[in-house]
Amino acid sequence: MTLVVDEAPAGGPAPEAPIEAFTVTLIIRRFDPDVDSEPRWQDFDVQMFATDRILDALHKIKWEQDGSLTFRRSCAHGICGSDAMRINGRNRLACKTLIKDLDITKPIYVEAIKGLPLEKDLIVDMDPFFESFREVQPFLQSNTAPPKDKERIQSVADRARFDDTTKCILCAACTSSCPVFWTDGQYFGPAAIVNAHRFIFDSRDEAASTRLDILNDKEGVWRCRTTFNCTDACPRGIQVTQAIAEVKQAIMRGKP
Repeated sequence: MTLVVDEAPAGGPAPEAPIEAFTVTLIIRRFDPDVDSEPRWQDFDVQMFATDRILDALHKIKWEQDGSLTFRRSCAHGICGSDAMRINGRNRLACKTLIKDLDITKPIYVEAIKGLPLEKDLIVDMDPFFESFREVQPFLQSNTAPPKDKERIQSVADRARFDDTTKCILCAACTSSCPVFWTDGQYFGPAAIVNAHRFIFDSRDEAASTRLDILNDKEGVWRCRTTFNCTDACPRGIQVTQAIAEVKQAIMRGKP
């Protein structure tokens, strides 16, 4: 039996060059409440590829170098929002931040998001964040029953009014990038206002005035200083500052 091997024709495409690996230094802000009185920085050298993400680097460190490294992650596809952290001083999702988009000639600094109580390494206590989220009543409220055996009909134009703010994944990247939130533990924060916006402008909802009253507070929308940090930090591209401005206008008008 003769084995025939097909060969590329003369002048055909050259075989692809192998993907090159390189060493990246990650400097991670560590904190173990059972051992440390203050957070400390620790550096790790890890071999990566350009298409790898920061989340891949963290996995490699945890699995191959230091199993005590602690961080949150779930879907790893930018939907769950659980792996928000500060990377080189900016709030990002570790699963959406590619190594090739960073300057690998310098160390990459990774730390927990700010403004929320630090629990361990890259994990913060999200309870204050979700308390603000719940306080704005982020669910559809209606005292009017829909037509029998029918849905609540909504036009394309009505849906478009709040389409942008439906994209929020509650990662807290926007809220924990806000200087007011860092210094004021009572401020609702951008994410809560975004989720209030999503229902305030929903034509099927009948509790807009209640939410506007909640946000018409010294710790509500009026604490926003329009620095655009939140919009820049949002991994979903939500125009957070614009949403806050629209809620302010609705309060002044007395209606959405």
